[in-house]
Amino acid sequence: MKITEAMVLAAGLGTRMRPLTDTTPKPLIQVAGKPLIDYALDLLAEAGVERAVVNVHHHADAMMAHLSTYSRLQVLVSDERQGLLNSGGGLVKGLQQLADAPVFVMNADLFWIGETSSSSNLHRLAEFFDPGSMDMALLCVPPERTTGHNEKRDFSMAPTGKLTRYVDGDEHPVVYAGALVLDPALFSDAPSEAFNLNLYFDKAISAGRLYGIELSGHWITVGTPEAIVAAEHTMREHEEDR
Repeated sequence: MKITEAMVLAAGLGTRMRPLTDTTPKPLIQVAGKPLIDYALDLLAEAGVERAVVNVHHHADAMMAHLSTYSRLQVLVSDERQGLLNSGGGLVKGLQQLADAPVFVMNADLFWIGETSSSSNLHRLAEFFDPGSMDMALLCVPPERTTGHNEKRDFSMAPTGKLTRYVDGDEHPVVYAGALVLDPALFSDAPSEAFNLNLYFDKAISAGRLYGIELSGHWITVGTPEAIVAAEHTMREHEEDR
């Protein structure tokens, strides 16, 4: 499946990143000399995405100024300055600017390095997604291939890729890597107010329609100032090992 549109969730307050986010929106915090959000946008551009919506709230003017300079794909802005809509509500609002077709959804504070498969993680995710049997397809990663994560296990993954909520002792625990594919029709019954996307993860699990694939490479998430140091260390190690 070819996917040419995406939504990047970037409107959070970045409270754990303070004091850096007192003056700078979290997606513009630099890691190895590059704003976080550019890592996400670059991954999408490399996967063939032509247009992406990015939601903004905290230091929105700075976000919009930066996004206006990004040239590898068309960037549209979903303005949440009047009130944050959480991950689910923000996604539903942003999708209104895109076509009614499957889209990538990514968080703005993560990326991955060292892909080893012949096809990129996002290409593989798009090929895996089957709207006939899946509500969403999530990119997931084993906990041991993460940097900056809090060690929480999100899901258990069956050999078929079917996901269930992780329970202590389950085999094949994985972490949600902050990238997924879905069909916007999934939100035909979405609440009009702010809500968390986890609501739809759980609905999909109940219906047996939440699936995932394992990320190739190493996953990095940056949620605190200390995580910047860890991320840059991992990136240097990766470069030295190449």
